Amino acid sequence: MRNNSFSRRLLAWYDAHGRKSLPWKSRRDPYRIWVSEIMLQQTQVATVIPYFKRFITRFPDVRTLARARLDSVLHRWTGLGYYARARNLHKAAQQIVKEHAGKFPRRFEAVAALPGVGRSTAGAILALAFGSRHPILDGNVRRVLARYHAVETPIEQRGTEVRLWQLAERHTPRARLADYTQAIMDLGATVCTRAKPQCAVCPLRLHCRARRLGTPQDFPVRIGRLPTPVKTTRMLMIHDARGRVLLQRRPPTGLWGGLWGFPECVDGNARQWCRQSLGINIQTGSPWPARRHSFSHFHLDITPIPARLVGRTTLAMENAETVWYNVRRPDQRGFSAPVKHLLEQLRGKESN
Repeated sequence: MRNNSFSRRLLAWYDAHGRKSLPWKSRRDPYRIWVSEIMLQQTQVATVIPYFKRFITRFPDVRTLARARLDSVLHRWTGLGYYARARNLHKAAQQIVKEHAGKFPRRFEAVAALPGVGRSTAGAILALAFGSRHPILDGNVRRVLARYHAVETPIEQRGTEVRLWQLAERHTPRARLADYTQAIMDLGATVCTRAKPQCAVCPLRLHCRARRLGTPQDFPVRIGRLPTPVKTTRMLMIHDARGRVLLQRRPPTGLWGGLWGFPECVDGNARQWCRQSLGINIQTGSPWPARRHSFSHFHLDITPIPARLVGRTTLAMENAETVWYNVRRPDQRGFSAPVKHLLEQLRGKESN
């Protein structure tokens, strides 16, 4: 009876307060729902909405996305972060075209096998698009279940993960699967929030053990975190005689994989590094103020250094991975947020 009460109260709350006007909910299109679910991984709805609209306008269906150049996909993703999501989305679109004739698969195993799609995301897509019964366990749902049941073991432990999946399965109803899936995600995002949960308006408050204990903010339980490490780098904004700036494509995997950025000299003499690594001579100017960019596991302090090319180059600089970029005539490339902001600043200086 308690399990039925959980979903019944949650659905009643969703009927009155749920987010039903999200742009990917206008119709149950599995392609749009898939794109939205990938964008929503570790990113809030308010941030995703404008990116989603621009992305869907440019890539309205899976075949268009599969045919697109990766640079074009990353360009539409610039600023959204976690760029592996965009690379995986592109790979998955090509896989859908190749293995499923361009139709989004309906079997759970096939969806979960797509790059960037795991158990929870696959379940959410199938529930939202087709009304299939699959439990989900994203960050918001973990928090709701850990508080409702006052799960006392640390969220990082494998046993806790197993327990939460069991609870997710127990509470998932047999009907209204799309609404229930959206409802529990909405509850975690808007009411059962990480900081300052709004217990007074929560539809599950009567049986929530964390609320009864008076310490909902203590759940999920986490192992004590160490201070966030800080890394440093220097981005060399090297101009040639025509005012173009040197950009390099980053390796396809790892930090900002596949994106374009400035050459980075982590330590040592920048001029010597350029001679040895790029085969060019530069003259550096005064560094710009350092700026911090935060990732989930570390902070990156970036010092931008303006520089200009002097003398002849010993290597041919224009190739598939290195270009002289005209900031006054931007094209469609993928940039990290810090690089995009620096390019905008350089463009502003050019126009003054």
